[in-house]
Amino acid sequence: MSDIEIPIEDFRPPSLRTMARVTALQRRYFAATLEGAENVDPQRPGLFVGNHALMGVLDSPLFVYELYRQTGVFPRSLGDHFHFPTPVWGKLVTRFGAVPGTRENCRRLMESGQHVLVFPGGAREVAKRRDEINKLVWKKRTGFVYMAIEQGFDIIPFASLGCDEAYDIVYDGDDFANGWLGKRLLGNDKVNSLMRGGDLFMPLVKGIGPTLLPKAEPFHFSIGKPIPTAHLQGQENDPAVLWQLREQVSDAITSMLSSMDEARKAQPRPLWRKVLGARKH
Repeated sequence: MSDIEIPIEDFRPPSLRTMARVTALQRRYFAATLEGAENVDPQRPGLFVGNHALMGVLDSPLFVYELYRQTGVFPRSLGDHFHFPTPVWGKLVTRFGAVPGTRENCRRLMESGQHVLVFPGGAREVAKRRDEINKLVWKKRTGFVYMAIEQGFDIIPFASLGCDEAYDIVYDGDDFANGWLGKRLLGNDKVNSLMRGGDLFMPLVKGIGPTLLPKAEPFHFSIGKPIPTAHLQGQENDPAVLWQLREQVSDAITSMLSSMDEARKAQPRPLWRKVLGARKH
């Protein structure tokens, strides 16, 4: 997969000062806020589960920074496999704690008492379609609840709002799959496999005007109350138990997204944000 050495048990997180420096520009531009930090117990490792936003790289570092700043918790992210062989980028995400998202890696992180972060929607949720803004795209995935139950980890749901609206989707995966080129490419077994049936087709987007500069849309994060799983240990192979817990987690995230959306409607927007494309609600 990659010749990058990926530490599991012996990882040392970057300092808060380093994180502040790395995210400084994003924090100022997106005015990121986080509520619900009181739901995190730094002494009780948990599995953070949230929605992956469009494009996937703007909001995640800001959530991790705010969580780190407010609670001292630096979670280890389970990442899609394509990140790690990528030159430069693979080393960067590894430096900031990400590991390939396998059950074995997740198990090792949990057994060594580390907080873990996962986006069940993965790359497909990052590659949103026009009708999927601020929605979960998890397919039928239950691996994250399997691991939480197996290890008796609390699931800590969190939601991210704003990033999906920093860009407008011009051409999405459905457009590609239904077009002449997409049909030809996805009709090739090898290409179809590489693109996971079109799931890895990143949408073409625009931000401010016709540019790729994201709109100055404020980002909001919310952490919900922990969902215990210890009482379910030994039932991780029961599909009904897995699905019920998965739906409980997704309902919690969807509810937080709805609540934050209502709350932000009452928040005033500076003129400069409106000029730079932020929604006017």
